[in-house]
Amino acid sequence: MSTDRAPIPYQELAAVADHLLEACEDDVNCLSRRIAGLDPAARNELLVSDLLNAYQVFYYFFRTLPDELTRERLELEPASSLVRGIKIDEVELFELIFSVTDLEPVIIVSDGERPLATYKGKTAYAEGLKFIENPPY
Repeated sequence: MSTDRAPIPYQELAAVADHLLEACEDDVNCLSRRIAGLDPAARNELLVSDLLNAYQVFYYFFRTLPDELTRERLELEPASSLVRGIKIDEVELFELIFSVTDLEPVIIVSDGERPLATYKGKTAYAEGLKFIENPPY
């Protein structure tokens, strides 16, 4: 959320989300393009609200389709859960956690008890997967 502006009233934000979802239906590519075209204040609030699900936000940031189980996990969580992080994958001893911090996507690779690596930005998901596939130890 923007720190230097008043939050957008929920009803306005809900109307924006309804318009986007109605125009795009289940097309996450369409939704991502339209979210990118929003006023930054509206976009930033929408990306961590209950009006989108975490999968829609995941796709907006990474523009990639995760495996089916990861997608289902993300679809069941509201985007507001991304402020604290969502475990999106578990591979052997590693967990992949997706969060949004300071309006930036973050992927944390954890051993279940502590973070082992943290990646930020548009390549964070790919970097997290790469870590899991070839751990440095």
